[in-house]
Amino acid sequence: MTATTQDRNTPHRGAELLAVPVGAGVVIPAGTMVAINATGFAVPGATSTTLAYLGMADAAADNRDGTDGAIVVTVRRGRQFKWGNHSGDPVTQAGLGRNCYIVDNQTVAASHGTNTRSVAGLVLGIDADGVWVI
Repeated sequence: MTATTQDRNTPHRGAELLAVPVGAGVVIPAGTMVAINATGFAVPGATSTTLAYLGMADAAADNRDGTDGAIVVTVRRGRQFKWGNHSGDPVTQAGLGRNCYIVDNQTVAASHGTNTRSVAGLVLGIDADGVWVI
């Protein structure tokens, strides 16, 4: 496709709620971190270098007996979510405006853990009980 020089009626849609196919054998509790694995399926947040952060599970998804994509999970995006702050590698005020990293399905850390963790997102706030991430 070549560049246009004319006005374009571009299709668009909201992206706050996405239905994402769930990986085989995966259980994602409601309110927890959802990531995409290397093959493009939803999985819980975990320490791994191959995940892409997606958002928060709006509802639980239980695909423990299913194949890849047998069910979908509704993922909420485009909002700040408060995740737990890893006690061994906590996000501090110095991390504001910087990336934090996935530890598990409800926890983030300040560093990539010697290249063992995937990026969770941008830190927008730090409270005593968690880290606000978008």
